[in-house]
Amino acid sequence: MLTETEQTTPHRWGALGVLCASLLMVGMDLTVLHVAVPTISRELLPSGSELLWIVDSYALTVAAGLITCGTLGDRFGRKRMLMCGFAVFGLASVGAMLSVTPVQLITARAALGVGGAMIMASTPAIIRAVFPDSRERVLAIGLWTAANSVGVSVGPLLGGVLVEHFWWGSVFLVNVPVVVLALAGGALLVPESRSPRPHRWDAVSAGLSAAGLAAVVFAFQQLGEHDGVPSAVWGVGLAGAVLLAGFVVRQRRIADPLLDVTQFADRRFSVSALCIMGCYGAYTALLFLLTQRFQLLDGYSPLSAGLALVPLAVANAVGAALAPRFGHHRGLCGGLLLCALALAAFAVLGATGNYAALVLAGLGSGMVMTLGSDSILGAAKAERTGEAGAVQETAFSLGAGLGLSFFGTVLSWAYRSDFDPVAGASAQQWETARSSVGAASEVAARVGGKVGDALLNSAEDAFDTGFAVATGSAAVALALLSVLAWRALRVPGGKHGPQ
Repeated sequence: MLTETEQTTPHRWGALGVLCASLLMVGMDLTVLHVAVPTISRELLPSGSELLWIVDSYALTVAAGLITCGTLGDRFGRKRMLMCGFAVFGLASVGAMLSVTPVQLITARAALGVGGAMIMASTPAIIRAVFPDSRERVLAIGLWTAANSVGVSVGPLLGGVLVEHFWWGSVFLVNVPVVVLALAGGALLVPESRSPRPHRWDAVSAGLSAAGLAAVVFAFQQLGEHDGVPSAVWGVGLAGAVLLAGFVVRQRRIADPLLDVTQFADRRFSVSALCIMGCYGAYTALLFLLTQRFQLLDGYSPLSAGLALVPLAVANAVGAALAPRFGHHRGLCGGLLLCALALAAFAVLGATGNYAALVLAGLGSGMVMTLGSDSILGAAKAERTGEAGAVQETAFSLGAGLGLSFFGTVLSWAYRSDFDPVAGASAQQWETARSSVGAASEVAARVGGKVGDALLNSAEDAFDTGFAVATGSAAVALALLSVLAWRALRVPGGKHGPQ
């Protein structure tokens, strides 16, 4: 069994291959449903709330479980946690594939999130354990991050292929052979490792963190679903914030905290986590919005919509591979600026045919995710790398959930505000059409004729306005985050932080 101070395993690159394959799979499951949502809506007939949970329960469960899984892996063995995660992920995939009701699919997606949390919390610490050499570790983390990011980008493409040629459940069936190979490869190639000084697992802290994160993410996800936010949603969000505050207070008071919050006093650690959260949030929100634009307004098939996003996936992998050449300080700031420029280009020029912006967004996000991940692990204490990996992956998952919620809320608000009345359409038809672009597409198809065309044109104009506002606000946020990173990560003497 390896500890962080021992020599690297001779099979470390094979072990990395297993980890990359698993993260590719976990990343794909975050977005593979995007192109299958219309088919699921027709076949399972979920309510609006149930459809939201089908899409979001996976990321929500991952975010809520990462810190606990990382700490348990430090204590009981990261390989053991990884292998259990593979098993849970495979079984949950079968459950999702066989679901015949919305509740069954929601439950299976949540179970997938549990397995994903176990896998994602284990892999960063295993990489740290088997790649103690900093140069090799940066390359390993770049490949690992690229696998996760490419999985997120390729998810819509794979989903489009499967939905067009099979049935919607096949988007989960594809996980099963990957899980079987990962279990075999993990057993043979991945060494066991754990913290040399494991801390006690605090169940109260685990409950506070999981419940608090779940409540806060759920509240954010609900903000864009209604014209007025129900008081119950605000109550859930406030309760989540209180639980998280209680979690932080408890971590500062107990002898063996679940999360060493003093690590956030290190600017390299905290700013890198913030960079990941902001960049990944914008990245996943952009994927979702583009997929909706391509399918519902441009008339792309699921496969065509996925193919249109291939440049983003390829550029992301290239950005991750090139990131070590720039160093943490220049690379993080430059990557954020590239993403900001790409989002500004989308805001000004629109989505259709804007491949230059896709490439810029992919390059920048690949650099930020790779260097931010390595920065967090490099700044962490050796005995708490599993915990640091959980913080890093929580930043990814929270970024995905909160980014989609925030920018989706901005788009929804602008869409409703800019949706012009349509002559000949009833008040009910107009109100339904302005609730979402998907609803507008359905109403327009049902009404048909000049009125249907007018509804669809109004929806397209309103969506483009909302898309410009959402991507423009994201561009401003990432530009400001780049300035913060430039100032916070700069070290005295004019140097540019850890290279």
